[in-house]
Amino acid sequence: MVIEWLVFKVASEAREKFIEKDQEIWSPLLAKHPGFLGKEIWLDPEKSDRLTLVIRWQTRQQWKAVPTDILEATEQKFAQAMGTDSYEMIEASEYQVRKFPEIATKA
Repeated sequence: MVIEWLVFKVASEAREKFIEKDQEIWSPLLAKHPGFLGKEIWLDPEKSDRLTLVIRWQTRQQWKAVPTDILEATEQKFAQAMGTDSYEMIEASEYQVRKFPEIATKA
């Protein structure tokens, strides 16, 4: 599994709007593509202007197969839906999830 990790700076008063529009616009788009496993939005209780999106993909190849023109058009639609409420992606990272066999503990 691969994690797409995105951190956004969003004005505190626009945070809920960002989450709502993300759910309306980005989530359905991503769900249409093979390999998409799900997405979570993490809220930082110490920084009300930060949102972290954790997007799970089955493989890196499936994630990167989403056409760039579709991503760009969706970003334009999202920006338009946000209107004058600004947001900025301040971090984008990629992580590979390594799973290990579970070790049974004796009680």
